[in-house]
Amino acid sequence: MTSVGKVLLIGFGNPGRLDDGLGPALAEIFEEKSFPGLTIDSNYQLSVEDAAAVAENDIVIFADASINGTEPFSFQKLTPKASLTFSTHSIEPDNVLGLAHELFKAKTEGYILGIRGYDFDEFGQFLSEKAKNNLNDAVLFLEQALNTNNFKEK
Repeated sequence: MTSVGKVLLIGFGNPGRLDDGLGPALAEIFEEKSFPGLTIDSNYQLSVEDAAAVAENDIVIFADASINGTEPFSFQKLTPKASLTFSTHSIEPDNVLGLAHELFKAKTEGYILGIRGYDFDEFGQFLSEKAKNNLNDAVLFLEQALNTNNFKEK
């Protein structure tokens, strides 16, 4: 495997709300894999404190479930937002990236990996079959991106 520099994968979402757990599920899969320079983090939601970890990396990939996005997943480069338009409970990926750039003078590139989910309205710690298939496709895509150091939008 080719090294891609320092990469941070942050999977976020609520695994107790069915397909909302796609981001943490992706992070868990990559915990089992060995990619040089890859750091994994997972949480229910992003926070301003994540900006410090983002600033220590060359690339950050925010992985989350997508309620009505492209199937099986989308992968888009983020533009850092410096505006502090967040609540005390959560913050959006582009704002975390913006804070890393503004507060820590980071040059980190950011991407959002939105994995299409379908079932969000019930409680349970499992993924729908269609979401599992989309997760598998996202894993294959991300493995290739990490192996080739080629992060193209999809």
